[in-house]
Formats: sequence, C-alpha cells, structure tokens
Amino acid sequence: MEAHEAHEQHEQLEHAAHGEHGGHNKRIAILIAVLAALLAVVDSGGKGAQNEQVTANIKASDTWAFYQAKNIRQQVVITSSSLLQTLASESASADQKAKIDKQVADWKVVVDKLEANVETNGKKELMAKAHTYEEERDLALAAYHNFEFGGAALQLGIVLASASVITSMPALALVAVGLGGVGTLLGGLGWFAPELLHHLGLMG
Repeated sequence: MEAHEAHEQHEQLEHAAHGEHGGHNKRIAILIAVLAALLAVVDSGGKGAQNEQVTANIKASDTWAFYQAKNIRQQVVITSSSLLQTLASESASADQKAKIDKQVADWKVVVDKLEANVETNGKKELMAKAHTYEEERDLALAAYHNFEFGGAALQLGIVLASASVITSMPALALVAVGLGGVGTLLGGLGWFAPELLHHLGLMG
C-alpha cells in the first residue's frame, strides 16, 4: 500500500515537473516570437535609413558638382572681364572702349547671377541645398547605426532565449528580455532621436 502511494506521489511530481517545464518552454517560445517580430521591424527601419542615406549622399554630391561647375564658369567670366578691361585701357578707341565697358557690365550681371539667383540656383542657393542634403545624409546614417545595433541586440536575445530552452536556464531568458529591451530602445531612437547617442558621445 505504501509502495503504491509512493509511486503515485512520484508520478504526480513528474507531471508537475513536465507541466512546469512545458510552461517555461511556452513562455520562451512567446519571447522568441516577440523578439523576432521586433527584429523584423528594426531591420525594416535600418534598410529604409540606409536607402535614405545613400539617396541624400548622391544628391549632396551632385549639388556640389553643380556648384563647382558654376564656380568655374564664374571665375572664367571674371578673368575674361579683367583681361578685356586691361586691353581697353591700353589701346582702345573711344568707340571700342564703350563696347568693352558694355560687355564688362553684361559679364558682371552674369557673375552676380552665378553667385546668387533664386530662379536659376546660384552658388549661394546650391551651397544651402548641398548642406541640407548633407544634414539629411548624416541624420539617416545616425538612424542606420541605431537600427544596426538594435538589430544585433535582438538577434543575440533570440539566440539566448533559444539556448534557455535547451539548457533550462531561466537566467538566459532574463538576459534575452534585457537585450530585447535594449534593441527596442535603439530601434525607437532610430526613428525618433537618431542623433541622441552621438550627442551623448556614446557613438562615434
């Protein structure tokens, strides 16, 4: 009789242990699913930020190239104007000097328009646009770094959560939860405050 009762108690303990172990595995499975979903979202944000960074960098480069082309043209016109004025002062008749003065005046208008012109984008406007594109590029790059590190934290969390199932070590699951929180925080910064960690000196 006592042996039968002992056997029943042993079976009850085994069932309880299996039930506890099964509950642990279910919680870990839910944790892994949540971390995987967060990882997908953060990865998506990272790809978007990377595309924005590349696009803004191309726009900045093209704008600076356009600026440089206008600067070269401006310098050519200035040099030509100075040369023409020098020639006029040396051996030009009154009629020729009048024509040269008119040409120099026309070139000055061209130089001024190349320097600044809202309608045709002078050097001043192009410089402002280029700086704007550079700011967009740097912001997108900062966001990408946040997403990249956030994704790494979430991936590591998934690995540790999976290891927790195999080893039955709850501590690994707790570390996975912490890494999930870090990854989520970094992902949030990628969207809402990309340059915060740079300003704090935590990222180069």
